[in-house]
Amino acid sequence: MKIGTGLLALSLTVASAAAVADDELAIVGSWSGLPLHKQYEAPFWNDKLPEASGGRISTSLTTHDQMGIKGSDVFRMLGDGVFDVGMTVADYAVSDAPALEGLDVPLIATDAASAMKMVQAARPLVDDIYKDVFNAKVLGIAPYPPQVVFCNAEINGLADLEGKKIRASGRMTAKLLEALGAEGVTIGFGEVPGALQRGVVDCAVTGAGSGYSAGWWEVSTHLMPIPLGGWDPVVTAINLDKWNAMSADDQALLEKEVASGLEQPAWETAQNALATDIACLTGEGDCPGEKRSMKLVTVSDADIAKAREILISKVLPDWSERAGKDWGERWNGTVGKATGVAIKLQ
Repeated sequence: MKIGTGLLALSLTVASAAAVADDELAIVGSWSGLPLHKQYEAPFWNDKLPEASGGRISTSLTTHDQMGIKGSDVFRMLGDGVFDVGMTVADYAVSDAPALEGLDVPLIATDAASAMKMVQAARPLVDDIYKDVFNAKVLGIAPYPPQVVFCNAEINGLADLEGKKIRASGRMTAKLLEALGAEGVTIGFGEVPGALQRGVVDCAVTGAGSGYSAGWWEVSTHLMPIPLGGWDPVVTAINLDKWNAMSADDQALLEKEVASGLEQPAWETAQNALATDIACLTGEGDCPGEKRSMKLVTVSDADIAKAREILISKVLPDWSERAGKDWGERWNGTVGKATGVAIKLQ
């Protein structure tokens, strides 16, 4: 019923605009309660794009959680034409496309500039995956802040994760956690607070801002800001049939506006957002909102070096084998070349 109601609302809104617009877009955004959607997606689709098009493009926006559908279903439904534009975390779709894990590799990028460089290098691979697997064209890729570690247990460094059950933000992160001696657990984002409170998991990985907005500080005591979960890029894609039916002018406008009005602002604020989010979660530093009191766990250079060595020696070769040798070679020639990291291929 919830899914049907959401789709009906989209259909009615788009139909009401059909008389005045050349292109009508039914859009499903990422998590409704998180900053990426509230600060960037919603203003862009509701206001900026229609205004930039002079009314030629009308939009109707909801989110996958408001519709009651899983994040892993967003791009499947997009490919089937259930809606026109979909946005969600790329890692949600890796069960359909294991090669997509190569977009968001933990620990390679420790700041927003290097994360953007990594994503831009991976873009040709991502474009091909979405075209071939999801019948979709990628319009843009925006970041969540680095995916850090929240624990409802005493930890003082990376070694203390050994033996703990940890909610991973993606499959590659789960492999990294397992290599560190932890147990990677798959739990939906919205289910994490209850799991932490009940002891189903000891720790969980997500963006610092996402955890703050979702109240993870209420059920966590320790925050370790090591980017074990990468940057959790959110892909914005349009159904390929819808894209091909649009005029060349509207195609060009849509690509240009997504790049300048959605992607760029999200990347520009990503680095400062991390520092602010950590300050808000720990109470240490400037916070524009209400300060919390999680204990900040200092990440040592030795911890980062250890995790990165495991990533390069175990996690990336494992991914290359699962994705297929051709993807490993392509990754080495794009992301690897841009970041100075090479997968040792068999």
